[in-house]
Amino acid sequence: MATFTKLPLSGSVNGRQIALSATGSLNANEIHTTPSGTTSIDEIWLYGYNDSTSSLMVTLLWGGVDDIVDAVRATITPRTGRTLLVDGKVLQNGLSVRGYASISGSIMLDGYVNRMTY
Repeated sequence: MATFTKLPLSGSVNGRQIALSATGSLNANEIHTTPSGTTSIDEIWLYGYNDSTSSLMVTLLWGGVDDIVDAVRATITPRTGRTLLVDGKVLQNGLSVRGYASISGSIMLDGYVNRMTY
């Protein structure tokens, strides 16, 4: 029988926002890492907030580190509240989501994981 559990992002401390300090793929911040194996799958929901005074680009590296193949990019407008970046995209088998922004320290990410184990 399958189970469904709502969890905080693994890169978050106690469910708090994750500040993106990285500005490139080589040092991208960890956002979430899935458990090893194929008996569970994580459905990941991510939101971003831009505290700067100009629009900023956010790049999420989905399951790998290739800046073209694995990249999900979004531009977040300044100080307009939380913006949905990822709407339940799935990942599994120990793969990670990492992120960076065009400017360090202005983008905050939060969200949750729906872990389905079967």
